[in-house]
Amino acid sequence: MADDRHGTDDVDDETLDAVAEALRTAETGVALTGAGVSTASGIPSFRGDDGIWERHDPADFHRRRLDADPAGFWADRISLREVIYGDIDPEPNAAHEALAALEADGHLDAVLTQNIDGLHDAAGTDRVVELHGTHRRVVCDDCGHRREAEAVFEQAAESSDLPPRCDCGGVYRPDVVLFGEPMPDVAMHEGQRLARDSDVFLAVGSSLSVQPASLLPKIAAEAGSTLIVINYEETPRDASAAHVLRADVTQVLPTLVERV
Repeated sequence: MADDRHGTDDVDDETLDAVAEALRTAETGVALTGAGVSTASGIPSFRGDDGIWERHDPADFHRRRLDADPAGFWADRISLREVIYGDIDPEPNAAHEALAALEADGHLDAVLTQNIDGLHDAAGTDRVVELHGTHRRVVCDDCGHRREAEAVFEQAAESSDLPPRCDCGGVYRPDVVLFGEPMPDVAMHEGQRLARDSDVFLAVGSSLSVQPASLLPKIAAEAGSTLIVINYEETPRDASAAHVLRADVTQVLPTLVERV
């Protein structure tokens, strides 16, 4: 199908009806979301053309950098946060709201997300598994104490004394998965279990190129789940999907809510 970025124009009614029927009849529905779900809220993608990692060196945000140069890590992280969020206060878009509606109507049991922006929570989804953590918190590297991130970043941006530290003396770090770190065991194990137990697995707005999250659709399909990929670009999981929809997620997901 052509990628003309015009809503659901390239998705035929038969496919939409088949996906809606799969969601309607599923005992367990699970969605995995990637950056393509949040770009409509003004949050830039990290990968791809003009993505964040095209303009910033991922090595600056590696676990080794935090250990070796915590002040430099934090100076660059403050700048990165400004690049990503700037003056915007991102709000959930129609895709987030549609997934929340599918959960509220009993057609989705959970949303697994690679995104760290917290917009699924803000949209009202109850069961969100944040595979890569969240930018909304910081965590002490020593004692594990967590705090809301906004105040810590604001103070750090105005201070020449970096890195910000916990009362125990440990260094705070963003509560996200850094380069060089494994996925949190609890989140990944829950994601794998949900993938195996799902009857329908939606992979939405993700290139499915970053492991181990990209393995979740594979786990679901191999367990017999109906895999549905909704993404503009081709993904490594398209061949094993029952349906592949090349459409604007902010339009096709609300359309599916209506048809379910």
